[in-house]
Amino acid sequence: MSAQTAAPERRSPDRDEATQALAKRTRAGAKVHTARALGLLVAIGVLLLCVGLSVSVGAKSIPLGTVWEALVSNDGSYDHSVVVELRIPRAVLGVFVGAALGLSGALMQGLTRNPLAEPGILGVNSGAAAAVVVAIFVFGLTSPGAYVWFAFVGAAVAALAVYALGSRGRSQATPVRLALAGTAVAAVLQGLVYAVIVLDDFVFDRIRFWQVGSLVGRDLELFSRIWPFLVTGVVIALLLAPALNTVALGDDLAAALGAHINRTRLLAAVAIVLMCGAATATAGPIWFVGLTVPHVARAITGPDQRWLLPYSAVLAAVLLTAADTLGRVVLPTGELEVGIITALVGAPVFIALVRRKRMAQI
Repeated sequence: MSAQTAAPERRSPDRDEATQALAKRTRAGAKVHTARALGLLVAIGVLLLCVGLSVSVGAKSIPLGTVWEALVSNDGSYDHSVVVELRIPRAVLGVFVGAALGLSGALMQGLTRNPLAEPGILGVNSGAAAAVVVAIFVFGLTSPGAYVWFAFVGAAVAALAVYALGSRGRSQATPVRLALAGTAVAAVLQGLVYAVIVLDDFVFDRIRFWQVGSLVGRDLELFSRIWPFLVTGVVIALLLAPALNTVALGDDLAAALGAHINRTRLLAAVAIVLMCGAATATAGPIWFVGLTVPHVARAITGPDQRWLLPYSAVLAAVLLTAADTLGRVVLPTGELEVGIITALVGAPVFIALVRRKRMAQI
């Protein structure tokens, strides 16, 4: 019996190159995910720093040591009362309201593929605000926990009205058409709000600071009423990230890949209404947070919604808490409301986006 020597297996050069390319892409992808995760941790660290500043900086600066003492052993002193009753509620609401607005803006932009989509520009905030004013004027409701349901209904009706106006005619609902429709709806709703304010002093006293966007005078009891809506909306939004990545490929391709397009849109709309309604009922109609922050987050993460949504939530919370803190110290006397600060930051970004050549076509 003769022994036969087995010939060594010969590997194709093309196969080797493909394997090496795949391994290289895998390593590059792992590095990207690691960098994004570290960036998100850094953003969370910045948010914690902003929260610390929010509870210690104001008309009267309070050392962080005193803040800690107020948290663990409140003795009822003036500084402790300021921290526990005034500044901590503002910081907590700033984090949750900011995260809700940032997520809402990112959801709108991803769902409609419209870089100008934002709760304020598309009239959602104005719808919630008008419904709250009606609740105060007609039904005499004075607590955000009582009129938050009106805010939900107003946000949903305004969103439907803007989309209906923006998609009328033969043309599709382009970004600029939706922005113009949102501006028109917001103007009408703001006119309604101002008319009620002029006619009724009680309504004016209740919403004069709330109308421009403010966290002043809110307490943890208010947070206990609205947090279920905010948390539910945030959870739904984050769970929709993979589906939004598929929808972004276009309806035909997304359907071919097995995506439930209508279900995704419905759940996204529910999340947006929950977050915008609760945020507006709490802090008033704050503009441009949902527009500015997702564009900043997208510059860091790219279009992947799995990273874009968490980044938008954290960075928006950073922006709102920082703006609220800045508003306390920017004037020699008194405060500048947080809605004014965010408008000053966001309006130039909105103008820059509209002036882009590819956005100029209606």
